[in-house]
Amino acid sequence: MKILHLSTSDIDGGGARAAYRLHQGLKSQEVDSNILVRAKESTDRSVISEKSLLTKMGPLLSGFPLKFYPKPSSMFSSQWVLDAIAPQVKQINPDIVHLHWICNGFLSVESFSKLNKPLVWTLHDMWPFTGGCHYTDECLGYKSTCGSCPLLRSQSSRDLSHWVMTRKLNSWKKLNPIIVSPSNWLAKCALESTLFKNYRVEVIPHGLDLSRYKPVDQKLARNLLNLPQDKKLVLFGASSGATGHTRKGFHLLQPALQKLNHLDPKANLELVVFGATEPENAVDLGFKTHYLGTFQDDISLALIYSSADVMVVPSIQEAFGQTASEALACGTPVVAFASTGLQDIVEHQIDGYLAQPFDVDDLAEGIAWILQDEVRRLKLSLQARQKAEREFSLDLQSSRYLSIYDSLR
Repeated sequence: MKILHLSTSDIDGGGARAAYRLHQGLKSQEVDSNILVRAKESTDRSVISEKSLLTKMGPLLSGFPLKFYPKPSSMFSSQWVLDAIAPQVKQINPDIVHLHWICNGFLSVESFSKLNKPLVWTLHDMWPFTGGCHYTDECLGYKSTCGSCPLLRSQSSRDLSHWVMTRKLNSWKKLNPIIVSPSNWLAKCALESTLFKNYRVEVIPHGLDLSRYKPVDQKLARNLLNLPQDKKLVLFGASSGATGHTRKGFHLLQPALQKLNHLDPKANLELVVFGATEPENAVDLGFKTHYLGTFQDDISLALIYSSADVMVVPSIQEAFGQTASEALACGTPVVAFASTGLQDIVEHQIDGYLAQPFDVDDLAEGIAWILQDEVRRLKLSLQARQKAEREFSLDLQSSRYLSIYDSLR
């Protein structure tokens, strides 16, 4: 069985990394798996880079319609330009095409019907069933035909979001893909949408290479990362733009940390931030903050997770939340809000703490609850690793996908 994954990139971004991990898991089970991308960052020979002019121009052209709206957002994709993907798929001739995150001008809405292969589509955000936004916040337009898009700051019922939704409805009406969601929350949203309400939707959590994402001795990890040995370290993953995106909850983390400082001024805490360098005008978070910068390799990330006493993921909306599952795999308890995809990863007071959405005080209480009792924290750490072994292994994920592929043969 020959599988071809379509993804804008192989390892640049959460969706890309999830797709590449699945690809690796399938190859470990001797499946003929390849990935077709525009932006190849790895040296993997099974990753095929599409380098045509159409593909190179995709990001610029796909973003052009947004120029007619105030404050264009990177969280909206129109996917209207011609692309060279369908001819490439025909040439490779897989048995099944597996779609992943294909935005930023990589694959147009109209190209799906030209693939002429059985389709599996893993959701990495909400874009596949919306009128263009990647996350909807509180908007429910995707349950109808979109329009008056709050992300576009539009008052028109026939705006760009309505146009994208109409194109999807017209172009995909004869398609019958199997939709796979990494979380129950995202699956529920998909089934409530106008586009996917009649499709088969399965839930398969993203997998990890647990031989790489595993606990490392905390003292060793801190020594290698030049972090203090005598402090309790709180970890936050600030992916590109995370501090500016409301969805990532940084605006909620700030007051929670300040609250934590007031709860116990002598708590001996420091904050560790990875995924970003220190900004010019750093925000006072109430604690000394260590900015580690950006890391791509799994070994460095495992060291970072292992160095911390607790990880905080204050996101408002997450399709899944891979930083949370990665942290658990490394034995680091996670504090998050009891909402969206993170509810499938963190089990309240078993391997972390789920605060009431979006209660800043409870978020602070959750961090304190884990750190105040070292015996409890170590128990949570052990149970976190057990959770990862039970639910987030690549072998388990690959086997679940193989069952879906088999159903299409």
